[in-house]
Amino acid sequence: MKISMYQASVPPLLRSLNNLVAILQKSAAHAEARKIDPSVLINSRLYPDMFPLGRQVQIASDSARKGIARLAGLEAPKIEDHETTLAELIARLQQTIAYLETFTPDQIDGSEEKSIALPVGDDTMHFEGLPYLLYFVLPNVYFHTTTAYDILRHCGVELGKRDFLGKPS
Repeated sequence: MKISMYQASVPPLLRSLNNLVAILQKSAAHAEARKIDPSVLINSRLYPDMFPLGRQVQIASDSARKGIARLAGLEAPKIEDHETTLAELIARLQQTIAYLETFTPDQIDGSEEKSIALPVGDDTMHFEGLPYLLYFVLPNVYFHTTTAYDILRHCGVELGKRDFLGKPS
């Protein structure tokens, strides 16, 4: 069976982002039950030189949204990085999820060899579509989602592997 670029991209990204929404909702309940200021969670980081939770969520959102848009040959809508609450981070993820849900297989399939130019600072990285998806987009979303999970787990939120993986389909 051949897997399409759409199947390899949009459904896994939707699953990861939806799982991250559930993790953040669980974190909000944890903070409320234990009378913890949610900003403590949002500003927590695993190590001083790493981004805090809020930025990890923003980057996961950006990587998914912009990654799929590039594969489709579109410009992703910009989302300003202004979230200061768990509810705002959840809303950002839900906005990204809604955007990804607008894509169809016809927009993504066939992009395996599409030329992707990714500006990074003063440089530009060049990819073909399949390596861009497999070695840049998916790993970035998984990295930042995992780091968000790890920050919250480190802060005492009762999370497990099932929270990260989500319910079986």
